[in-house]
Amino acid sequence: MTEVCFVCCDGLSGLPEAITTVWPAAIVQTCIVHLIRASMRYSSKKHITQVTAALRPIYQAPTLDAAAAALDELESGEIGRRYPAIPRTWRAAWDEFTPFLAYPLEIRRVLYTTNMIESLNARLRKATRNRGAFPSERAALKTLYLTIRTMTRPDGAIGITRSNGWKATLNAFAIQFGDRININK
Repeated sequence: MTEVCFVCCDGLSGLPEAITTVWPAAIVQTCIVHLIRASMRYSSKKHITQVTAALRPIYQAPTLDAAAAALDELESGEIGRRYPAIPRTWRAAWDEFTPFLAYPLEIRRVLYTTNMIESLNARLRKATRNRGAFPSERAALKTLYLTIRTMTRPDGAIGITRSNGWKATLNAFAIQFGDRININK
């Protein structure tokens, strides 16, 4: 069985329970971007800049206590009074949001959003959909390989990634998860 240290997901109901059933030691993390987008549904367009600025101290907090204080401040402030559904959204997702705060910045960059994965999947779907039927499985795999290759930077990293310091990120994973992962594979 493959070891899974954490899973970043976008708030689908039942998904956290399914993940922890299959991988009991996995930490389920809410996609921060999806949580911010969920908050924006309650805000008028003219207040979006204020709302995003008010949310930033929550998800950029150095500790759980600092995030809780920032959420309390948001709730009691102008934004919370005007849009009470926004702090409620964060409180409802709190258990899946707070594991994010336990990680160093290098890991937070990777866990911040599922958009990288969504973007990769969209590009792979587009590459296969545009070609219709494939004469063989090998032809389909070659198309997927070439699509990924066009997205790869000269240093070997996928072009859609957000973390520029993968060595620091790998070291942070090794420290955080110890012998649960093998970065030498």
